Amino acid sequence: MKIKINDLMDQSGVKFGTSGARGLAVEMTDPVCYTYTKGFLQYLEKSGELKKAGETVAIAGDLRPSTGRIMGAVAKAASDMGYIPLNCGRIPSPAVALYGIENGCPAIMVTGSHIPSDRNGIKFNKCTGEILKYDEEQIREQVVEVDESLFGEEGFELPEENIDARINYVNRYLKAFPEDCLNGKKVGIYQHSAVGRDILIEIFSGLGADVTPLGFSTEFIPVDTEAIREEDVQLAKEWSEENGFDVILSTDGDSDRPLISDENGVWLRGDVAGILAAKYLGADSVSTPVSCNTALEKCGWFADVRRTKIGSPFVVASMIDASCCGRKGVIGYEANGGFLTNSDFPVGGKILRALPTRDAVLPVLSIILLSIKEGKPISKLLADLPQRFTASDRIQNFPTEESRKILEQFEAVSAIEAAFGDAFGKVKSLDRTDGLRVTFESQEVLHMRPSGNAPEFRCYNEADSEARVIEMQKTAMEILLKLKG
Repeated sequence: MKIKINDLMDQSGVKFGTSGARGLAVEMTDPVCYTYTKGFLQYLEKSGELKKAGETVAIAGDLRPSTGRIMGAVAKAASDMGYIPLNCGRIPSPAVALYGIENGCPAIMVTGSHIPSDRNGIKFNKCTGEILKYDEEQIREQVVEVDESLFGEEGFELPEENIDARINYVNRYLKAFPEDCLNGKKVGIYQHSAVGRDILIEIFSGLGADVTPLGFSTEFIPVDTEAIREEDVQLAKEWSEENGFDVILSTDGDSDRPLISDENGVWLRGDVAGILAAKYLGADSVSTPVSCNTALEKCGWFADVRRTKIGSPFVVASMIDASCCGRKGVIGYEANGGFLTNSDFPVGGKILRALPTRDAVLPVLSIILLSIKEGKPISKLLADLPQRFTASDRIQNFPTEESRKILEQFEAVSAIEAAFGDAFGKVKSLDRTDGLRVTFESQEVLHMRPSGNAPEFRCYNEADSEARVIEMQKTAMEILLKLKG
């Protein structure tokens, strides 16, 4: 049977985009996952990135209940096409991506990131790194031959686990940074069900920190670094008060997006963390989505600031362009905390190689080291920034088509002011780079857009005080929920 990937999206309910294939775990059947994987590898063959049978395909996954089964289907697809599936085990997305980049092989991560455990996904990385929008379009056009008789209830076995990718990722940090660079720092690591929870302990204790594991869970917890759960806000404050930590850190499910707190157990916003990490590394070019905090421009620390659509592929494309334009210290970051580098950076007398995909370790490590370098607690680093505050929330289980209908109501400024004018005032400017970003005359910001990888409608706000942005967020969500009906 021949199946076109674009048709598979409609038939299966599993959507495909630059974050890979995502959907309900029950809809991510072995045939669906097998077909998506063959479509990806077939595209790499046609583009010349995969040149011969016998090459390796690295495969890893997160800790969701459905992940092992899906990894088996992915491995079977690679094997049937003549490639050698390398089972890298349950490791962070950046760990398997790094292995692929350094070994010149595709890297496939089975993960749903932050979304609930009844969903999952497959993230595809080329031999050179993340797939971009052009790659996505070409993969959608692939027509794949599938033998339906392959599939049964028992699923497919995975090859024996290989730990090389895990070791390589840990050594990336332990060999680049001085082994005692975190001496004297008390670090809490909120483990929950993050796939990199043990790796975080190994890295930060290996660099001299006094590490305390916190909140281990045997059940999957959907921690979203861009919409932090109230219980996680309270836990961090309680842990900080009880233990006197200098910092608490964590990640989302596939450990490519960080959570980092100050010494008071207050979680930093990802787009503020990105600014501080970029400062420590000495970046001269920063690419970040249009939704991120405007303190980036206001601080004046970076020679080249580039705004993109939301999504790491757009950030990667912008970083590539910055490097082509001659920039030597190129980084990117997102509001969710994802931090990417497209340049090699000197650290501790050694060189940390570029990793142009989301990574949770480097931004956290950079902020702690910036705190040490400047002799200030993390809260003071934040206080030294131009004071712009952001908040975000989402309407979950809300189809993309419905999200677009909401945005269509706001084609005219008069419609925006009719809905939000009483709360936020008159409109100063509009930005439709990604969704709708409204700047009011007060300089307050409201940004609305459908999520690109989940059935969610996201809402972002920015104001000049924390109290005001929280108030804005609450008000904006109340208005949007009324519009939703």
